[in-house]
Amino acid sequence: MRETYEKERQLQLVDAIKANDPIALKEFYMSNYSKIEALVLKNSGSVDHAKDLYQESFIAVWKNLKTKTFQPKNNTALEGYLYQIAKNKWMDVLRSNAFKKTNPLTNDKLIFLKQNDDELNDVKEEQLKTILKAFKNLGQPCKQLLTDFYYSKKPLRVIASELDLEEASVRNKKYRCMEKLRSIVFSSKP
Repeated sequence: MRETYEKERQLQLVDAIKANDPIALKEFYMSNYSKIEALVLKNSGSVDHAKDLYQESFIAVWKNLKTKTFQPKNNTALEGYLYQIAKNKWMDVLRSNAFKKTNPLTNDKLIFLKQNDDELNDVKEEQLKTILKAFKNLGQPCKQLLTDFYYSKKPLRVIASELDLEEASVRNKKYRCMEKLRSIVFSSKP
C-alpha cells in the first residue's frame, strides 16, 4: 500500500516537473539541496560551489525529464538521479585544471589561519591536561600497561611475556584500562 502511494507520488512529481509546476519544482529543489551541498563541502568545495553545481544538476534533471531521456523506475530514482548528476559534475570540477590552481596565501588568510591554529592549540593543551590528570588517578597496573603500550611502543606479546599472561588477556586488560581512563576523563568534564 505504502509502496503504491510512493510510486504514485513520484509519478505526480515527475508530471508536475514536466509541466513546470512552480510549487513542485520548488519543493523538489528545496528538499534535495542539502544533500548536494554536503557532497561538495565534504569534497573540497564551498557553499558557492554547491549552489552553482546544484543549479546545473537540477537543470540537467529537468531537461532530461522533459525530453524523456530519463524516466524514474521507483520512488527514489529521481533524487538518486539528481545526486548522481551532481556527483559526476563535481568530480569533473575537481579534475579540472581551473580548480587545481592554487591561490597564494594573503596576509589576511595567514592571520586567520594563525588565530585558528592558536585556538586549536589551546583546546588541545586543555584536553591533554585533563587526560594527564585522569591518568594520575588510574591504578598503577593500568598506568604501567598503558605507558608500556602507548609511550614505550612495546608490542602486546612483549608486555604479555613480561607479565606472564596470555596476549589476549593483556589486550583485554588494556581495553579495560582505556575504558577506565575514558570514564575518568568524561566524569571530570564540567
